[in-house]
Amino acid sequence: MTITQPDLSVFETVESEVRSYCRGWPTVFDRALGSRMYDEDGHEYLDFFAGAGSLNYGHNNAVLKRALIDYLERDGVTHGLDMSTTAKRRFLETFQNLVLRPRDLPYKVMFPGPTGTNAVESALKLARKVKGRESIVSFTNAFHGMSLGSLAVTGNAFKRAGAGIPLVHGTPMPFDNYFDGTVEDFLWFERLLEDQGSGLNKPAAVIVETVQGEGGINVARAEWLRALSELCQRQDMLLIVDDIQMGCGRTGAFFSFEEAGITPDIVTVSKSISGYGMPMALTLFKPELDVWEPGEHNGTFRGNNPAFVTATATLEAYWADGSAMEKQTRARGEQVEQHMIAITEENLADVKEYRGRGLVWGLEFHDKDRAGRIAKRAFELGLLIETSGPESEVVKLLPALTITPDELDEGMKTLARAVRETA
Repeated sequence: MTITQPDLSVFETVESEVRSYCRGWPTVFDRALGSRMYDEDGHEYLDFFAGAGSLNYGHNNAVLKRALIDYLERDGVTHGLDMSTTAKRRFLETFQNLVLRPRDLPYKVMFPGPTGTNAVESALKLARKVKGRESIVSFTNAFHGMSLGSLAVTGNAFKRAGAGIPLVHGTPMPFDNYFDGTVEDFLWFERLLEDQGSGLNKPAAVIVETVQGEGGINVARAEWLRALSELCQRQDMLLIVDDIQMGCGRTGAFFSFEEAGITPDIVTVSKSISGYGMPMALTLFKPELDVWEPGEHNGTFRGNNPAFVTATATLEAYWADGSAMEKQTRARGEQVEQHMIAITEENLADVKEYRGRGLVWGLEFHDKDRAGRIAKRAFELGLLIETSGPESEVVKLLPALTITPDELDEGMKTLARAVRETA
């Protein structure tokens, strides 16, 4: 692909230095449809990034776009704080009927604000309020958001340092397989909880991702998650599952914890819940935890009614027929894995490991700088991928769940070429 030098001057002179994704993809995007993005010069890119997991159903999905346009054209309410609206009612009814009831999940639904970190902040606040304790346990390599409470339970040293103040009331514990199977699961955690001299304040809750996305695509085993749930019950701690990136079908089932057969006390959802890439977040919790006073946690942009409209359309289009979407995602995941096996066999000396579930995959190399070079070369070849892990050492794949098998093959072949050409 021949790429002319785009005019990036206004971004470089006016926009803050904090910008990041645009540095890895130095072009100006103009259009997007399905799994394709197009820059202003007409160059085409296959998108294996999907808005960092916010576009599980692709760009400008026709079904969702139609629902949104119809709502706007009839002058539907766009901003409503937490007022009752027809759009919110339809979403709540649809979410209850298509997601919660079929899974026997009794959750109350809270709209905490527009983003994932809003959901995490409200979950932490609620857990502390319910239990009357301040400490929260998180896990090594976790990522839960960029506001102060979320950063306190995030592992990445670079992101934590950006807070500029001490991040307190959070304690990290080893994630699944942190010691490569040499230490019994939760041995250290439970010993600290039971030892009156350990110095660990009794936690209000434990927060966990079933698959650590930003942390390097670290996949927790179902048995590890079940053991964690049982530990929380024994020790009177709430279990919070952060399903912001891995929920909404990313791992196969609608919620990523379903495979483990657990029912978390609190679940945070965002990213693809709107289906269309619009800001929307949910905090779900068991009814007995609903101890909020009216207005005790609020925000101006809790009620994004256009997002309610597209979220409802998404559930009706993709989750009304039981397990069809889940089966398709698992099949696409098996397709990715076959390509990962081929890439690994071709680069045995260089590939450290590949890992994933559903349609989230990571490819790690012994050379920690390799992932960045691969992402750069992939962009030049017309494929958008990002890196993850504490040192950006993992190539991360997040294609849309609606991607076609042919597009998936095309992207994986491009990735294989990028790997070869950065050896």
